[in-house]
Amino acid sequence: MPAAAEYTRATPWFSIGGRSAAFLAPLGCGGRRRGRLFPAMTDPVILLENVRKSFAMPGGERADVLDVPGFVLGRGEQAALEGTSGSGKSTLLHVISGIMRPDSGRVVVAGTDITRLDEGRRDRMRADTLGLVFQQFNLLPGFTAVENVLVAMSFASGKPDRARATGLLEAVGLAHRLNHKPAELSIGQQQRVAVARALANRPQAILADEPTASIDAAHQQQVVDLLKNTCHEHGVALLMVTHDPDVARQFPRRLRLEDFNRAGR
Repeated sequence: MPAAAEYTRATPWFSIGGRSAAFLAPLGCGGRRRGRLFPAMTDPVILLENVRKSFAMPGGERADVLDVPGFVLGRGEQAALEGTSGSGKSTLLHVISGIMRPDSGRVVVAGTDITRLDEGRRDRMRADTLGLVFQQFNLLPGFTAVENVLVAMSFASGKPDRARATGLLEAVGLAHRLNHKPAELSIGQQQRVAVARALANRPQAILADEPTASIDAAHQQQVVDLLKNTCHEHGVALLMVTHDPDVARQFPRRLRLEDFNRAGR
């Protein structure tokens, strides 16, 4: 079934301030911007339905981390995701990206329910469809900036393209650092390599997990602007986890995980 048809199906619910509301609005319907967790759109790039995830505790009991009736991110949309420490923000990104399987529910990325894929196909989907920007960058220390981007390309369906890798690094202001290894780059420059790497395979969405947390205040805004502007220029959706309200306020869509994750309440 096409993603648009799936999107208009009958509705689980979520609660904001004690009020329940449909999370999958019929096409053509809108919603409030600040509390608008699930805006109407014909072709969402990410869609979650009834997603649950729990972890075993030392005593044998299980701790519920995610209980998400629904979540939608549209193509080209930019959203900031806030939440208290330990509320499940990173777990949510891991479930969306296929790094972690949910216990139940559907996770639809670019029209494909990735919960139905085996690990190898999830890895390929992630490389082809999503770009990931981590708090710690995860650059390969023995490779230059351009080689780090080329390595990311090697995991996807296409062939590594040195011209594109070079162009992305130039676009993020690293034309003079193409052949420098991570240890030869500043923290801000390493983050720029990470952003270029995330865009290497022309993803439909970028998931950024607190990308400014390890950067000094003087360079945090540069990273936020880089991600927002680059995603806008390439038509890529952006979901950024942040603990900084000043960062979150810069996004047209601002969410708190506790608002749509029943396990976090």
